Amino acid sequence: MPDPRIALVTGANQGLGLALVETLAARMAPHDRVLLTGRDPGRVQAAVAAVAEAQPIARVEGRVLDVRDGDAIADLAAELGEVDIVFSNATSRMTPDDDPAEQVDALAETSNLATSHMLRAFAPRLRRGGRLIVVASALGTLDKLDARIADRFAAAAADSLDAVDALVAEWRRAVHDGRAEAEGYGSWLNIPSKVAQVAAVRAVARTRRPADLAEGKLLMALCPGLIDTDASRPWFADMSEAQTPAEAASWPVELVLAESFDPTYYGELVQFGTVLPWATGIAAPALARRSSDRESADGEGC
Repeated sequence: MPDPRIALVTGANQGLGLALVETLAARMAPHDRVLLTGRDPGRVQAAVAAVAEAQPIARVEGRVLDVRDGDAIADLAAELGEVDIVFSNATSRMTPDDDPAEQVDALAETSNLATSHMLRAFAPRLRRGGRLIVVASALGTLDKLDARIADRFAAAAADSLDAVDALVAEWRRAVHDGRAEAEGYGSWLNIPSKVAQVAAVRAVARTRRPADLAEGKLLMALCPGLIDTDASRPWFADMSEAQTPAEAASWPVELVLAESFDPTYYGELVQFGTVLPWATGIAAPALARRSSDRESADGEGC
């Protein structure tokens, strides 16, 4: 019998994260482990109970993990030793009327610093054939930013993960100081955040690509497509083509459980098997306009 596989999903209490756990648990073997993580113990327990009702094949374990805590991520990685599948999926929920200065810290810490912590902790612990997927968005390409800032994110991605983290810190300060729009970051918090997530993946992939591909390991960012959830509905003008969370989880789980993958995916942002160009991207779904004249997009959409 092969060694038990370990899959880890962050932000797994609801939406896409929960659907990823459910789909993994239904398709992995009885001796495999799927770790469902979130920072609220009650919600983690409730989510595990919901998965259990579907009579999963693999063993599902609830773990309390606050992805804003880099030490907690490092401790979990050390405890697990090696992993086979990681979905870094956690994000911070916002509403259209939120003040960006009041939300930027939560978003940056939950989506961006957490992405960096997950990459540092788990990329070196992937077993041969492992998969580490950062859930991002089609908003995470350089064309969605002012050219001044796009060039800076491109340079950071070509440098190091530390350089990406430093640029995220600069963006946070600019939002707090009211300088973000004038300096080219824009008013939509999710665009710099998603671009930074993809930049982080590219920065790590740049140094790991040859060795990882030789061992069948995949590191990439994922655009799951528009998903119909309570978090995403307020942001989008048209939800008629949105997927259910279960539908959105199908292709990513198929990818991580497959014996092989297209090597062009490595280090890139991928949607439904298509690499989205880092420089030019694709058109994102129309965003709903609010009275505040601010627009954004949730992590469960493209």
